[in-house]
Formats: sequence, structure tokens, C-alpha cells
Amino acid sequence: MIEKLKKILSNVEAEFADIRYEKKDESTVSFDNHDLHQIGNNSSDGYVIRVLKNGGFSSISFNSIDDAPKAIKTAIENATLLGKRLKKPVILAKSEVIKDSYNPPLTEDPEKISIEEKYDIIKRYNDLALANPEISSTTFHIFDLIRNRFYVNTEGTEISEKLVTTGVSGILIAKKGNILQNVRVSCGGSDGFKNVRNQEEYVESRVKIAVDLLNAKPVEGGVYNVILNQSLAGVFTHEAFGHFSEADLIEDAKVMRERMKLGNKLGNDILNIQDDPTIPHQLGFYKYDDEGVAAAKVQLMKNGILTGRLHSRRTAAEFGEPINGHCIAEDYRYAPIIRMGTIFIEPGESTFEQLISKLGDGLYLCDAKGGQTAGENFTFGAQYGYLVKNGKIDSMIKDINIAGNLYDTLKNIVAIGNDLELCKNGGCGKGQLNIRSCHGAPHILIEKLVVGGR
Repeated sequence: MIEKLKKILSNVEAEFADIRYEKKDESTVSFDNHDLHQIGNNSSDGYVIRVLKNGGFSSISFNSIDDAPKAIKTAIENATLLGKRLKKPVILAKSEVIKDSYNPPLTEDPEKISIEEKYDIIKRYNDLALANPEISSTTFHIFDLIRNRFYVNTEGTEISEKLVTTGVSGILIAKKGNILQNVRVSCGGSDGFKNVRNQEEYVESRVKIAVDLLNAKPVEGGVYNVILNQSLAGVFTHEAFGHFSEADLIEDAKVMRERMKLGNKLGNDILNIQDDPTIPHQLGFYKYDDEGVAAAKVQLMKNGILTGRLHSRRTAAEFGEPINGHCIAEDYRYAPIIRMGTIFIEPGESTFEQLISKLGDGLYLCDAKGGQTAGENFTFGAQYGYLVKNGKIDSMIKDINIAGNLYDTLKNIVAIGNDLELCKNGGCGKGQLNIRSCHGAPHILIEKLVVGGR
């Protein structure tokens, strides 16, 4: 395939061009309550070509190699037209020429697991949840997605890389009279089928939370000192902070670009945040991005000071900052955009028990449940939580929303746990879907957080 791609690019007359071919194979089994909703395998493929011509940068996707000449012609015409209308030409930061082929080590290859066995696994989890009489409804879904990517550019880079993602997701709905409560189930990874096996204990723990929520009391709205668990703190890191570390989202926003200027003091001295897609065995792992740039760790914040951001080759040139391999496409239908890989708050020194003791009176909030950001302000739901009294976890609470200003909240993170966890089933919907976008955090203690309830 690499030789075919090189031959296609040989017909492009431009300052720069690249082409990516992908073959995508997906297996899925899903249940809706006791009913089998979907089962099967699907395969698809296609190409994306990008052209830099006379200062304009254009991309086009196509499915058949026979359409390559037409696609090249269209991409060149579009790039030329864009170049005439731009105030300044597009420049791509220099990138190392790479020639490599990479297949990730897998503990168990999902392509070697029969669809019958996948059916048995997800049915077992679904039946386990429905065995509880207070669980009134379920949806369960097991999948594996394999992307075989081949990338070539006119600078000489030639890369093939295989991405393997497995996952289980679901929703449990518990019912008691007119009261309904739902809890999400989510697990998986990028290093083999083992990530979706033997999850019975985890499913049972989620069932218990859903059932316990039926008797939980709604939280009273107010301003609290709170501890966020790893999942909720990770979502906060991704949604409220991480997107502003993506150069394309602040590039044309004058105020936000000034606020996110490298060297600005944004958080508490104890706060360190990084994005590192090179961590092996994690959901967000990849070796090369979809521009053929090697993935690299980026220290986004150090001791509360902004120290880095995520780039494509174009934005790295625009900002005058190093490239770091964070330009990712959902699949062959899209040109790549800047995405987080594995973003997380670095662990501190406190045990969970020490955090609870330091909190004294407040709230312990767990797991994200929807939310939104508007500029530097955010609102997230928490699936459940607990009152904390005199440094002891007390009764369960529900109907929880947290809200605040990003910069105030970063400064109000006053203690960080030593128990970092990275998510096992992620996702980000910025422009395209990225199911491998990974986030995480230790437990964190935040002062003066607005909590909405009933």
C-alpha cells in the first residue's frame, strides 16, 4: 500500500502533499434489555489527501483509488483558491522524515475472538445486571475497532500503524415506584481483548450504585469544599482545561489566546498537567499522529504555570512552538485536527484518607454525567456523591451539578491524591469523534465550588 500511495503523490504538483489510506474493521454486539439489538462485523476503507499550494491548504477524502486523479485536481484547485483569499499563507512546521511500520503488542487479538464468544460475554454482563429486580432496563454494547493506517508525504515520510480499540459500554436504569436512576458502565482499552473480559465484579459494582441511588437524597445547592474522584476530575481536566490547550481552538480568539499565553500563572503551585499519548497500554496510546509526526509528551502545566500546548504542523508554525504529534482524524473520512491523547493531572502526595480528613465537612463527588463549557466557565453533572462529615464519608447524595470558572477552580485545587487513574473507555466529540481520547486524574480537593441541586 505504501508504494501505491507514493505513486499517487508523484502526480501532485505542490509545495507539499500527503495522503492517508485506512482500512477500518469493526465488530459489535449489543443488547437492549433482554433483546439482541445488533450483531455483526463491518469493514470499510478510504483515502484522505491534503495539498499545500500557493499558501492554501486543502484536503479531500475519497473511497476508490480510481478517484485519485480527480481528488488531486480538486484539492489543488481548492488550495489555490484558498491561497488567494488568505491574509497570510499557510506554513507547516518542519517535521522529521520517518519510515516505520508499527503494530502494537496485544495481550489478546480481538480479531481472533469469534463473534459467538463476544456475544456470550456481553450477554453475561447484561443478564447479570437484569438479575437485580430493581434494575428495570439495560443497554449493553461490546465492540472492537481496528484501524490499519498508511501514511505518505512528499517529504519522504512513510508510516503504517495499526490501532486496536476494544470496549464495553452500557446504561443501567434502576426503578423504585416513580423514581428512576441511571448509571453508566464503561471499560476497555487499546492493548487487547483482555480489557473487556472478566468484568463481572465491575458490572455488579455499577448495579449497586444504581440501586443505592434510589434511596439517596438530593444534594442541597450551595458552595462547598469538595473532593472529585478520578473520573470526574479527569473529565474536568479534559473538558474545562484541555480543549484550551488545543492551539486551533484559541488561535483566533484574542482574549483566550492572551489568557493561555505560555508562562501565565493559571493554577495552584501544586498543580501539574500533561498530555502523553506515548504511555504504553493506555487507551490514548499511539506512536504517530495522522500527519506522520511522532507522538510526544507535552507538559501543559507545571507548578500552576502554563508551559505547553497541543499542535498540528500548521499551528506549531503559527505559534512558533514545537510540533508534538497531536493531529488526529476519526478515520479515513476526515482530515486530522488537533486532539488530546492522554491528558491527566499528575499525582500528588496525599492518600485518599488524608484528603477526606483534610476536607472535614464537604462533599465527595463521583463520575461525570454530562455537562458543557462556555468559554472559561463550565457546568458538569456528577452521577453520585456522598456527604462528608468530620472527615468521614456519610450518606449518599444525587442530582448533583458543579459549576465554576476554569481559572478560579485551577487556583482552588488545594490538595492532590497519589492515586492516579486513567480512563479505560474514552471519547471526545470535538468536530469528529475520537474514541481513544483518554483522560485521568488522582482524587483532587477543591475549595469553594458551586454545587447545584434540588
